Amino acid sequence: MSVDERSADDPEIVAGFAPLAGRYDVALCDVWGVLHDGVSAFKAASDALMRYRDGGGVVILVSNAPRPGAAVVAQLDRLAVPRLAYDGIVTSGDLTRRSVRERAGQPVHHLGPPRDLPIFEGLDVRFADVDGADYVVCSGLLDDDNDRPEDYGPLLERMRARGLPMICANPDLVVERGHELVPCAGAVAKLYEEMGGEVYYAGKPHRPVYDAALDEAAGMRGGPVDPRRVVAIGDAIRTDVAGAATIGADTLLIARGIHAAELGLREGGLDAARTADWAARQTHRPTRIMEALAW
Repeated sequence: MSVDERSADDPEIVAGFAPLAGRYDVALCDVWGVLHDGVSAFKAASDALMRYRDGGGVVILVSNAPRPGAAVVAQLDRLAVPRLAYDGIVTSGDLTRRSVRERAGQPVHHLGPPRDLPIFEGLDVRFADVDGADYVVCSGLLDDDNDRPEDYGPLLERMRARGLPMICANPDLVVERGHELVPCAGAVAKLYEEMGGEVYYAGKPHRPVYDAALDEAAGMRGGPVDPRRVVAIGDAIRTDVAGAATIGADTLLIARGIHAAELGLREGGLDAARTADWAARQTHRPTRIMEALAW
């Protein structure tokens, strides 16, 4: 498909971020799938963000990690993602903590692995089983290497029978770990919602996390941020692209993430016709698509 044949609604396939950088004052950048895959950091992605910041751009990382931003920064340090690649970070864990704080003293049931317990540190919480809880915080599957969301059906039914609201601390359905896709809290929350349960989603694609990120960017820039001068970078239609639509920002979809197989990247590079056809079938269309974030 040539440039002339491309529809105005088709996402533009781009090779690098450099030609786009001057259009935006702020980049809201996803973490997992863009900066790393849970195993290795993507050096070219960090380099692109550092170059963007050198040119005056502000980078706020927006992550659905069910942990406080400080814990995600520590993980990025371990993976050797330079702190010079970003100005700040907002996580769904941060917003979950805000919700838990609003329920101070109420017994909570935590559905998730022990590694996510920092989400409760310093807060007035009392843990309980499902029969004694007032609400549930779901941060993930207990064993995401082996469990599947359907395994939690009986537990979710008990929760629904008691009318327990769920705070979903990670709205992602799946995340890439190396070359594997593993289920996330969002898949459990989706199942609970389908059963009639009440769910509050703390992160992308919902508006509160974007408002928090834009507030942080505004503080760094010393004034309001025009959403038309914002680009959201991420690897998921359901969260990154759909979420950016809530604030009217452009989007840059990173293809070598959770949609890689759908886009044919297992067989080769991006094909314009296949990419356009795939994009037309999505709930939200990205403004542009790049194989992997690079300058």
